[in-house]
Amino acid sequence: MKKKAFFPFVVICMAALIVASCQKEQDRISQPKKLSIVATLFPLYDFAKEIVGDKANVTLLLPPGVEAHSFEPKPGDMITINNAGIFLYTGAYMEPWVERILQGTDNKNLIVIDTSKGITLLKSTTGHDEEGHGQSIQGHNEQGVYDPHIWLDFANAQKMVDSVLEGLTRQDPVNKDFYEKNAAAYKAKLQALDEKFKNALSGCKKDTFVHSGHFAFNYLASRYNLHYISAYGGSPNAEPTPGKIIELKKFILEHGIKYIYYEELITPRIADILNKETGARLLKLSGAHNIGKDDLKQGKTFIGLMEDNLTNLKVGLECQ
Repeated sequence: MKKKAFFPFVVICMAALIVASCQKEQDRISQPKKLSIVATLFPLYDFAKEIVGDKANVTLLLPPGVEAHSFEPKPGDMITINNAGIFLYTGAYMEPWVERILQGTDNKNLIVIDTSKGITLLKSTTGHDEEGHGQSIQGHNEQGVYDPHIWLDFANAQKMVDSVLEGLTRQDPVNKDFYEKNAAAYKAKLQALDEKFKNALSGCKKDTFVHSGHFAFNYLASRYNLHYISAYGGSPNAEPTPGKIIELKKFILEHGIKYIYYEELITPRIADILNKETGARLLKLSGAHNIGKDDLKQGKTFIGLMEDNLTNLKVGLECQ
């Protein structure tokens, strides 16, 4: 009797499993595919994630730990872009390869957003000007006449968020209200960050910071009326000559600079040399182009990176 009772029970269980499996498959098929967004650099990746929440998938095209200026897309990146609904980039001066890549896509529905649109680009300068812009000891910016690191001025970052939002509402108007609410909240955070920088950097003993990396912090210096000197030009691949290092050493000693900043993802060889020659200590300053694998896994954010920058700037500039 027990065996006879057991058989119908097994049949019922199997039937239930089949029905459940079919239901899951049906749910998977009926669920709309999430919007796919591809961002070239970490700031854009983070901005997009803050706006879309769980409504879309965001992919960082730049592999974690890879320096942005030396990045060249691979065939697999082309496939990623071709399958996306939105492609976000910073502009021709930061990603000169974008035009070539986009010519090869057959994705007619792809919305391409140049987030530098509407932003006044600063020129790459070779000396201090009346507005406190930085100078490059190397004397040129290999990426071009204009400085592409626009996100390091948080007013620009807010305009970039608006550009991301515009692309999202065009591609996914159903979730427009959701995106607009999140974008407004994130812009408020960027505004608060801007005020935090202004307040913290307005009462410092020094107004000049020396960076042993490439020319990336012109916008930040201009925003907060600081003087900025970089050892490299626009590209971290073109190292300064021995003569330029001597020039920088002289500047550090003559102006009593106690700290030298180095950049993330690049071996601080020049910073180490200057440290030995001048005794100035080393502090990290992140341009936020990209982050490492561990930071990405841990959920490091653009605002978090900038808050770390502020902490180190306050030390280096001897702020109250």
